[in-house]
Amino acid sequence: MTTVIGISGSVLLDPIYSPVIIKRSYVNEQYVEAIAQEGAVPFIIPVTDPSYIPAFIARIDGLLLSGGYDVNPYEYGEETLSRAGESYPERDFFEKALLLEAVAQGKPVLGVCRGAQVINVTYGGSLYQDVSYASHAKLQHLQATDGAFPVHDVKLTKYSCFAKIFDKEVIGVNSFHHQLIKELAPGFKATGKTSDGVIEALEKEGDLFVAGVQWHPEQMYHQNDDMKRLFRAFIEYSAL
Repeated sequence: MTTVIGISGSVLLDPIYSPVIIKRSYVNEQYVEAIAQEGAVPFIIPVTDPSYIPAFIARIDGLLLSGGYDVNPYEYGEETLSRAGESYPERDFFEKALLLEAVAQGKPVLGVCRGAQVINVTYGGSLYQDVSYASHAKLQHLQATDGAFPVHDVKLTKYSCFAKIFDKEVIGVNSFHHQLIKELAPGFKATGKTSDGVIEALEKEGDLFVAGVQWHPEQMYHQNDDMKRLFRAFIEYSAL
């Protein structure tokens, strides 16, 4: 039976029919392509009535939390600072509930960029609202170059899930995040860091795969065998 991977959708507020603002649900096509290329069925989950969440999760084998808006600082107990980016609280609420339901139903979860931050915040962690607020962040974490190619390395913890997936302890990644993980959520391990100490990968302790990466593997997928291995491994976890 074909493995089905749910991809959390984002919302675009489109003023094209001004003065009426149209809400559009979408995901970046690169997520869809990476999932489909590895032989699974992509299932897009829109931000909608939370009462649908148990049914959505019941119909998928694994959940991919996609990138997008900043997580609202209020979600981790902070007031919004001047350099915080745009947030969409409705999506924050929906994805937190989506994540908890996936874990409750025993479905593996992979968070990408914002998705990794949602995982951390949902379980009690916090974020730097902008890279400028993290004095240790010296590398370029918001690149201006093509996302298909890496801009810095990530060192992976030996024997971690990610080290096993990539079969190496150092990988090259792209970087498109201006928020960073600050306090790691209880029950999680930071299993990937840059040379300046920024957390780039986290994993939940326990048997169920619940993990996140701060980079965008879907943008590197066609050019990078490591990222193909990541999507393949996630689909294999989900197929179990």
